[in-house]
Amino acid sequence: MRAAVLRGGRMVYRDDAPDPVPGPGQVLVEVRACGICGSDLHFAAHGAEVIVLGSQLAGGAGGGTDVDLNRDVFMGHEFSAQVLEPGPDTQTQPTGSPVTSMPVLLSASGVEPIVYSNNTLGGYAERMLLSAPLLLPIPNGLDLKHAALTEPMAVGLHAVNKSNIAPGETALVLGCGPIGIAIIAALAMRGVETIVASDFSPMRRDLAATMGAHQTLDPAQGSPFDTVKAAVVFEAVGVPGIIDDVLLRARRGTRLVVSGVCMQPDTVHPFFAIAKEISVQFVLAYRPEEFADSLRALAEGDIDVTPLITGEVGLEGVGQAFDDLADPERHCKILVTP
Repeated sequence: MRAAVLRGGRMVYRDDAPDPVPGPGQVLVEVRACGICGSDLHFAAHGAEVIVLGSQLAGGAGGGTDVDLNRDVFMGHEFSAQVLEPGPDTQTQPTGSPVTSMPVLLSASGVEPIVYSNNTLGGYAERMLLSAPLLLPIPNGLDLKHAALTEPMAVGLHAVNKSNIAPGETALVLGCGPIGIAIIAALAMRGVETIVASDFSPMRRDLAATMGAHQTLDPAQGSPFDTVKAAVVFEAVGVPGIIDDVLLRARRGTRLVVSGVCMQPDTVHPFFAIAKEISVQFVLAYRPEEFADSLRALAEGDIDVTPLITGEVGLEGVGQAFDDLADPERHCKILVTP
């Protein structure tokens, strides 16, 4: 079977990947589209660091990071697919049905996140296994390429839900990569009346406006906080120093929602947050109902992800696509269509 795998820090094509065989409660599906996620790019470049940090988390919170980088790593967690074959004693949608799922595979041995794995295939492959209880039918004839973006849209929706923002409050989104854009789309869907987006990239600022931002700012021209008095700030940059800068510059009582994943040690001055009673909320992923809500929003036209899709490659082109995504002026989201 054909697949793209991480090998030695690079995505490479192979035509001899193992053919997945569904067990009880599992379904064999044909991958139709899979988005390349920023977390995949980061793991390709900094996988060893991700594994070390994940192993330090208490209570199994680092699940999915028990990976041997000396072996091929399967990835791809933003996918849509069509049903091929159920496992033994498994009821599922008819063959050919379009489906998606949260990226989790259930088996007799436990729960395997479909994120980074030496054994569990992800969406950068012709076929993969999904869990029958977690399958969601793709409704309303939704384009399967658009359905593949259910997962990142759910990440944005979760961040917005965690913020408890009201329509009359002003939101400031720092960083207009795919997750910042997903946050903007969720804010617009929520009816927030003032959405301001900040990014150095002109292309990404234009995309933010297309997806619902009412105002865009270039931080090279001055701090966004000199212009905007936001009730809620969404940090979607993920580099050291951003959080502390927000704590310093934000107004009293601001709610800061951190969705950018910073892998380096960072320094903050708690005094800034204490003096202004700033609430800080870190967020990750989404709840099952948020995943379903995002799929419904796409299918009903509440969110149009067409502008986000800036490229499409086959499995042979995944390595080059990883390189191309390093330039924010060229791409937002590249889809892999096996």
